[in-house]
Amino acid sequence: MLLDQRAETTEVTARRWLVIAIAAAAVAVLVYVLAVWTTAGQQLENAALRGADEANAGESGQAWHALGQITVYSLALAVVAVALVGVLRRRWDLALAAVGVVVGGQVVVQVLKRFVLVRPHLVEVTGDYAHNSLPSGHTTIAMTVLFAALIVVPYRWRGVLLFFVLPWAVGIGQYTLTAKWHRLSDTLAADAIALALAALASWWLARRGALHRHTGRRRTGRVVLIVFWACSGVLTFALGVFLCLVPLFREGLGAVSGYEWVIYLGAGSLASAGSICAALVFTASWRRVDTEAV
Repeated sequence: MLLDQRAETTEVTARRWLVIAIAAAAVAVLVYVLAVWTTAGQQLENAALRGADEANAGESGQAWHALGQITVYSLALAVVAVALVGVLRRRWDLALAAVGVVVGGQVVVQVLKRFVLVRPHLVEVTGDYAHNSLPSGHTTIAMTVLFAALIVVPYRWRGVLLFFVLPWAVGIGQYTLTAKWHRLSDTLAADAIALALAALASWWLARRGALHRHTGRRRTGRVVLIVFWACSGVLTFALGVFLCLVPLFREGLGAVSGYEWVIYLGAGSLASAGSICAALVFTASWRRVDTEAV
């Protein structure tokens, strides 16, 4: 009876992650179509790139420094770190899932960006504005490292992990816009792809019976942290939509050329909101789910 009940609970949890993976993949496709294959999408994103030119030297320097810290060596170190946590816990399945999320994320985004996705020439642009940069590899690294760490760390340490790593992961997505390395759609698509891969890894763990319900007490600090980030996500999303759409409502799409700075600020807010949303969705899917042995 107990085994049957546990199997039923695991099946429900596995189905949840499969739905998240499919939905996240659909979001990535939708972002690509709306931002890359429409004239309005390309004009708005190019305006945000031009608006980034108005960022002061301090902001640009901070963005370049943060992005410059993400290298092949730091990525390898992150992979080793998450794998080591799983090994020390004697959970090779968790280590494999976590490493798969990070490494798989880079394989997927690099293949998509370099060999699959194209950017049609719908508006007159030259230079870096013309090439495809979707999805963002740096945003994918930040988000997959966060998701991999959430998978592999013990239940009691998830709140601490979110406290330290989530601000960094959210900041990386926004920094890619400030440094003009990526467009808004690049970061949003990367968030969705990272979420889809993390959900698939979680689905695999649940299907093999590696997860179970946590029956201990609720951790108040973690709840407060989640509420804070949820409110932040709503506010940044609302601000981003307002800043991006106000110029269009006032004077139409032709007014974009006069509102580059405003649109850039809106794009940065939406980039942060996208990363926050992806992180909270994945965290919520792991609510009261434990990896400790029963």
